[in-house]
Amino acid sequence: MKILITGGAGYIGSVLTQHLLDLDYQVTVLDNLYYDQDSLLEVCHYSNFDFILGDVRDEELIQKIIHKYDIIIPLACLVGASVCERNRWLAQSINEDAIKLIDKYRSASQMLLFPTTNSGYGVGRRDKHCTEESPLNPVSFYGQTKVRAEKYLLDSGNVITLRLATVFGVSPRMRTDLLVNDFVRRAVSDRVIVLFEEHFRRNYIYIRDVARVFQHCIHNFDRLKDETYNVGLSTANLTKRELAEKIKEHIHHLVLNSSEIGADPDKRDYIVSNEKIEKTGWFPAYSLDDGIRELIKCYKVLRVNKYLNY
Repeated sequence: MKILITGGAGYIGSVLTQHLLDLDYQVTVLDNLYYDQDSLLEVCHYSNFDFILGDVRDEELIQKIIHKYDIIIPLACLVGASVCERNRWLAQSINEDAIKLIDKYRSASQMLLFPTTNSGYGVGRRDKHCTEESPLNPVSFYGQTKVRAEKYLLDSGNVITLRLATVFGVSPRMRTDLLVNDFVRRAVSDRVIVLFEEHFRRNYIYIRDVARVFQHCIHNFDRLKDETYNVGLSTANLTKRELAEKIKEHIHHLVLNSSEIGADPDKRDYIVSNEKIEKTGWFPAYSLDDGIRELIKCYKVLRVNKYLNY
């Protein structure tokens, strides 16, 4: 089967691309290399890999190529509350308008797997899990664009949407600004984590499990289609304080300081149920501890802090 991944040179995309190539899919990545990344060099030797340098908002290009693929995975996105707030027009055009463009030119038979975010839940009720049926109330413009794009695709049909928890782990297009990745970086380099709004809770998922859940959806598309699924570690609905304490188990001399100064630009605070995807037979293969150990090794190698979406 032939797969098109837009934004496939990004944080998730560069891991997913290699994962699918290893499964012998024909994978084409469309990416404009917005961050000047060279994250796909390691897959250029695959005969079943191709790359198109282009913009997902280019209507002529999308119309020309979209029909060639059995599966479309639109990862191209301006990701993160801060970066989207600074440039709302760009976020709107990539996160929503480009999705509508892809949907406009794809055929009814083409499968579409869309990653969204469980930040759409905004602020949940204390000690009550957010399910796929819970009301969506995104507090950031980023979350709002993803929620609107998800609704548009679900109304269109022949799609699976995945509400991903906060992703962590090492990628060829590394991001050090994601919460787990950032906390471990600070723990390794500074031996101190300053916690503000430490009671805020989130769910987490390892990046290679994200690749695995896409694989699961491809293999079971007809059974799972036209539904949305939360994807996260059911053992990792943690406050920021609890996350820092978990990292401290691996870096024993880590100091945790609470501060009243500081604010999270993305005010989400919730716990999530992943029961629906688990009932389909998919479960995470990696734990939060696995990711922390990997990140500690990564930051011994990665000295220059250039991998941000700020």
